Amino acid sequence: MKIVEIRKLSTAELTTQSTAMREEITELQRRLHTGELHNVRIIRAKRKDLARMLTVLGEAFIKEAK
Repeated sequence: MKIVEIRKLSTAELTTQSTAMREEITELQRRLHTGELHNVRIIRAKRKDLARMLTVLGEAFIKEAK
């Protein structure tokens, strides 16, 4: 997910998407440990997307607090 797309989302949408992304990462890690998943880069990309979401979410909370 691109940063431009993430910035268009509301804080509620970002919160739900970040929760879903965490669950997806957990599932991918489980599949990696059981041997079902062979491409580790998928997990890396998802983690980076989650970090982008959390960064934008933090920025939004700072703006709302002012």
